[in-house]
Amino acid sequence: MTRVRPARSFQTKFFYAAFTSAVIALAVAGALFATTMRRQIDARIENTLVAEARLAADLLARGTETSDGAALDDEADRIGELIGARVTFIAADGRVVGDSSVPLDALPALENHAQRPEVVEARATGLGRSRRYSETLKIDMSYVAVPVKHPVIAFVRVALPVTTIRQQLRPVLTATLVALSVALIGGALIAWMFSARVGQRVRLIAGVARRYRSGDLTPPRLGFGDDELGDVARALDDSVQEIGRRLEEQARDRGRMEAILAGMVEGVIVVDAQGKLQLVNHAARHMLKLDEPVIGRAYVETIRHPAIAELVAAVLFGRAPEPLQLSPPRDPSRTILARAAAATGTGMHGVVLVLLDITDLRRADQIRRDFVANVSHELRTPLTAIRGYVEALTDGAASADESRRFLEIITRHTERMERLVKDLLRLARLDAGQETLEVTACDTRSLIDNVVTDVTPAAEQRGQQFDVTVASGAEAVRADPAKLHDALRNLVANAITYAPERSTIRIHAAPVAGRVALTVSDEGPGIPDHDLSRVFERFYRVDKSRARDPGGTGLGLAIVKHLVDLHGGTVRAENGPQGGARFTITLTASALASRPATSSA
Repeated sequence: MTRVRPARSFQTKFFYAAFTSAVIALAVAGALFATTMRRQIDARIENTLVAEARLAADLLARGTETSDGAALDDEADRIGELIGARVTFIAADGRVVGDSSVPLDALPALENHAQRPEVVEARATGLGRSRRYSETLKIDMSYVAVPVKHPVIAFVRVALPVTTIRQQLRPVLTATLVALSVALIGGALIAWMFSARVGQRVRLIAGVARRYRSGDLTPPRLGFGDDELGDVARALDDSVQEIGRRLEEQARDRGRMEAILAGMVEGVIVVDAQGKLQLVNHAARHMLKLDEPVIGRAYVETIRHPAIAELVAAVLFGRAPEPLQLSPPRDPSRTILARAAAATGTGMHGVVLVLLDITDLRRADQIRRDFVANVSHELRTPLTAIRGYVEALTDGAASADESRRFLEIITRHTERMERLVKDLLRLARLDAGQETLEVTACDTRSLIDNVVTDVTPAAEQRGQQFDVTVASGAEAVRADPAKLHDALRNLVANAITYAPERSTIRIHAAPVAGRVALTVSDEGPGIPDHDLSRVFERFYRVDKSRARDPGGTGLGLAIVKHLVDLHGGTVRAENGPQGGARFTITLTASALASRPATSSA
């Protein structure tokens, strides 16, 4: 009900305005008509009185020239009865010698009429008119006097009461009032019809406006009309439609922008010229560990980082700051590169802050540097040894036994370099996705036995033995037998290298939650907890003192990780409950079964 009040109020006001205009117009017209009719009737009655007075004067002039007072009074009574008015005979000296309204015996008591206005005017101009209160009859009278040619009577005066004139005007006024009432009722009906029509159109426009306000911008089914109100409504409708189209385009642009920002790995923060936060995408919230930002508030209330505050302030003051690296709060291990620039070329329009997480890039760069350094070290060590022994052989001072021993050392270092180059090439193929899988059902016991057979000579040199267990449900696994053999062999060789002499190396296969877990554990010193996450890095060694151990290249565990990932499985390093290191390869049976016979990583 509240929403339709403006239209109803407008309709009521419009009706009142139209009705008031009609009332005023009819009142003015009625007043003019009544005044005109009154004047016309007054003039007609006055003319009638003049005619009657002249007729009476003419009758007296042609009648008997008697001077008898009774006869004159009777004549006044007769004429007055004929014309229906008061007739008075006035002598030249102003005495009343006959009056139709006064008895004969009362005539002497009447005042002298010589100075009556109508008598004075009649004496001067031949016709006198006057309207005044009659002291004789005690009512308002209209008088007309004319001179007469008579030996006794000088003036004949005819009078008519004003009430009689008003009675004659009453039918005219009544008819006028009836006509005005009918016209007023008709005007009210017409005003109501027009106001209802206008109110209906206003309600239609208001309904369309409310629909627009609710977000429904479909054009109205009905027209607005062809008058000025329709022109205004159509102009407003066109404006709203144009605004709707622009808002729709803006919404699409904003949606695309939000989709782009949401999909960006870079963090984006927008601050206006007053330092109020305008936009923070998901990546920026994740990098800076932000809670839900309050848009429209000062950015320092949400982003409390001195370096970012310095960047934003510098841009707002018109400077172009250099990018800087910072660590987010509560996470010093990560590195973020922050760049700030003006939103539209000047700081007066705000600041755009872009954050790039370069932690992985720095880690990759560090790994690359470590890799280059380790490769150089691993190659330089055997090359140095080979060069030294070659120079010793070249001098010719060595005996036959020494020469043989030198050649054996050169051979051993050469083989180590060959293994290193082969491992590097294999890692390169794995990184490039050039290794393919030939998945088949592998017998777990045979696979482990083959690995044990390969490494038994090295284990016997250290007095080590093997304990192999294959639990029920783990008798077979779907994998590429050659690649799984290489992965398992590297784990066993690693255990042989780092486990103490005359210890036992355990190889265990068991089903775990629909998977097959192959575990290699030793009785060595184990792995420090802070090194567990890095043992699969290339050339990473827990015991730095064994870096020159000719038994390995430092790439075995990295190759294991790549081979297991190629199978879609997992490998993890941990310390056993009784001590020693334990490596577990877990292969998902369902995932392997769903792989094609040959696939690439």
